[in-house]
Amino acid sequence: MTQTPSRTHALPPQLAELERMAEEALETIPPELLAPVGDVLIQVEEFPDEETEREMELESPFDLLGLYRGVDLTRQSVADTRTTPDMIFLYRRPILDYWCETGEDLFAIVRHVLIHEIGHHFGLSDEDMDRIESME
Repeated sequence: MTQTPSRTHALPPQLAELERMAEEALETIPPELLAPVGDVLIQVEEFPDEETEREMELESPFDLLGLYRGVDLTRQSVADTRTTPDMIFLYRRPILDYWCETGEDLFAIVRHVLIHEIGHHFGLSDEDMDRIESME
């Protein structure tokens, strides 16, 4: 199992710092998991937008830590013309809220959310990932 660095924060990280943390977290993910991901872009935002809130039927914007938007590998075809890149969104305020509520290491949370969203890129459902995580 890959060790994740522990970090302490006196103040909650801003968007740019959380983006750097996500980039560092990506470097800790095994290459065999990242190789098929290719050109997935990572975007850190404060909260999901209103359209995403409606689409995901969220009770609160704090209910979503991350989101994969794109065509997962099980549905991609070489014949398809892609107009937008696959993206992983990390939502800063919900992540920070979760961090404060749980006391877990912030870097570990960011890494976990990234891995979870990469799982969606592979076509895994939330239930698939929950089963995988429960086996660890």
